[in-house]
Amino acid sequence: MQKMIKTVLSLSAFVTFSAMSEALRIEITQGVSSAQPIVIVPFSSEQVIGGLPVDIAQIVSDDLARSGRFKPLPRTDMLNKPSSAEQVNFRNWQSLGQDNLVIGRVTPTANGMLTVQFQLFDVYKGEQLTGFSIPANTANLRGVAHRISDLIYENLTGQKGAFSTRMAYVTSMMGANGKQEYKIQVADADGYGAKTIVTSTEPLMSPSWSPRGDKISYVSYEGRRSSIYTQTLRTGQREKLRSFKGINGAPSWSPDGSQLALTLSKDGSADIYIYNVITRSFRRLTRSYAIDTEPDWSPDGRHIIFTSDRGGKPQIYRISASGGQAARVTFEGSYNARASYSPDGKYIVMVHRVNGQYRIATLDLKSGFTNILTNGSLDESPSYAPNGSMILYSTNDGLKSILAAVSSDGKVRQKLRLQEGEVREPAWSPFK
Repeated sequence: MQKMIKTVLSLSAFVTFSAMSEALRIEITQGVSSAQPIVIVPFSSEQVIGGLPVDIAQIVSDDLARSGRFKPLPRTDMLNKPSSAEQVNFRNWQSLGQDNLVIGRVTPTANGMLTVQFQLFDVYKGEQLTGFSIPANTANLRGVAHRISDLIYENLTGQKGAFSTRMAYVTSMMGANGKQEYKIQVADADGYGAKTIVTSTEPLMSPSWSPRGDKISYVSYEGRRSSIYTQTLRTGQREKLRSFKGINGAPSWSPDGSQLALTLSKDGSADIYIYNVITRSFRRLTRSYAIDTEPDWSPDGRHIIFTSDRGGKPQIYRISASGGQAARVTFEGSYNARASYSPDGKYIVMVHRVNGQYRIATLDLKSGFTNILTNGSLDESPSYAPNGSMILYSTNDGLKSILAAVSSDGKVRQKLRLQEGEVREPAWSPFK
């Protein structure tokens, strides 16, 4: 029996006044040989006058392939293209060695709306695993497709899909006036739908998502002085935190959205402070003559990890969010920095130096094992997907800075490029 999703999926949360920007082009550079075979049949839409603006099945196929967990069958190899359960011949797909089959159709409803239906089958058992009917309109079909990918991914892996999430990042390119132009942009997880939330001729840094995904905090050097801003995505309204003399940087939201951890040097040395969003007050968390920076909250909100050179070289330390003594977390290597927690709190991802090369690595907090995931020379700014399956980061591609992604086990790798300019400082959004 098919299930009904009652809420219309919408992509209207982006800043409405922002111009659409060029999409990031994603290239899968390394996959998994044991990826699960799956068929995503083109969705039927004969009843829709004028056709559809996007190919839903192709978006789903691309999503699943990008995860590295699935290997969609090319359309040229499909023996037929059923759109209803009655048309499915499971033996056809068994002969092609396919494990699962997805079929779907799009039909018009009242008031110019659409209904997108899909079904997921186990080919060898010959039974439906799940099926949904999703209300939609032509403007949000990409969002519907990503939602379908999430549902399929979760059903087959047991892990929540992250295809409907977004990413923020900083771009830089030469403007028409001959000056460098910096932008913070927000795009879908597949690189489409990029929108600019702020533009400046001075550097922009460190975008950080609020836990509800409705705001982004970042550092701006407008007026040639670092300041921290928080911006609401729907309205574009932004608020400047007090800009103290010296360093104002590295904002990080608490899991409940009530506080920001950040780096300030207003009292002399660079230390970690806690900013209360409600009372707009600051509380000093660390007190060291060293540089304490790049804070990140544990998923339960009880601890904060940060980078400090108090031991002579940059390493990761952990401190209670209520204060106290900081304890060193990393011991392997002479440089570990820019750390953040995995969504389950069992790992941290960080920049780890190996023979002069800066790589992305994870640290198992229980065993202490460090796993190097990348092989670049200047990999930086790692950010976990909200389901923990992938890690987004920036790297060098020749003389150009691009984004890249690697699976948390290091088996799947991707590159995300802009045709012009550079892109860096990625931050993966939370679940909607």
